[in-house]
Amino acid sequence: MSIKEIEIDLDQKSNKEQAKLLQRFFKTGPGEYGEGDIFIGIKVPVLRSIAKKNHDVAYKEIKQLLKSKIHEKRLVSLMILIFKYQNADENEKLKIFKIYLDNTDKINNWDLVDLTAPKIIGDYLLDKDKSLLINLAKSKSLWERRIAVLSTFQFIKFNQFDFSLQISEILLNDTHDLIHKAVGWMLREIGKRNLAVEEKFLQAHCSKMPRTMLRYAIEKFPEQKRKAYLKKQ
Repeated sequence: MSIKEIEIDLDQKSNKEQAKLLQRFFKTGPGEYGEGDIFIGIKVPVLRSIAKKNHDVAYKEIKQLLKSKIHEKRLVSLMILIFKYQNADENEKLKIFKIYLDNTDKINNWDLVDLTAPKIIGDYLLDKDKSLLINLAKSKSLWERRIAVLSTFQFIKFNQFDFSLQISEILLNDTHDLIHKAVGWMLREIGKRNLAVEEKFLQAHCSKMPRTMLRYAIEKFPEQKRKAYLKKQ
C-alpha cells in the first residue's frame, strides 16, 4: 500500500469532535508543549491496525509520512517502523534506529515518544553501549530528554536498572513537568521489580527531586510510607 492510500484511510477514519478533545488533551495551544500540533481525531488502536496492515510500505514513504503536520500520520509512521523493527535482522534494526534518531524533531509529543522509544531505541541499545542516551538526556529538546528516559523502560523490563537510574539522576533538576512525570514513572517501574533499588535512589535524592517526580515514584507505596517520603521535601 502507498502513502497516498494510508492517508486516505486516515482521513476516512478522522473524527472532528475527537480531534477537538485531543487538541486540548495534548496541549496544542499557544505557549503549550504541543503548540501547533494538528489532530484529526483517530484513537491509538485504530492507528495501530492501520500501521499493521501497512508494515511493508517503503522507508522512503515512512519518512515522508513522518514529516506530516498531522499528529496521527506521524504516529502511524512510527508504528510502522515498530512493526518493521520487530521482524528485522540486525542490519535493518540499525537502519530503523538511525531513522528514528534522525527525526526526533518530528517525535514531538509525549505519546509519540512513549509508544515508540522503548520499542526501538531502548530495544536496540539493550545489549549495546548506551552512552547515546546521556547526550539525549542533556539535550535542549524536551522530547529528546523524554526519549532518553522512556528508552530505559526496555532495560527495566529486563531488570537492567543502572542506566535508568543514571538518566534519572541527570534529570533531577530538569524544569519540565513532563520530564518529572517520566522519571518518576521509571522509578516506579524499577520499584515494581526491585523495591530496594528504587528506595536506595529515593533515600539519596528525594529531598531535592521535584515533588511531581517523587509523587509518581511513590504512587504505589502504602499511604504511611508515601507520607514519610513527602515529609522529607
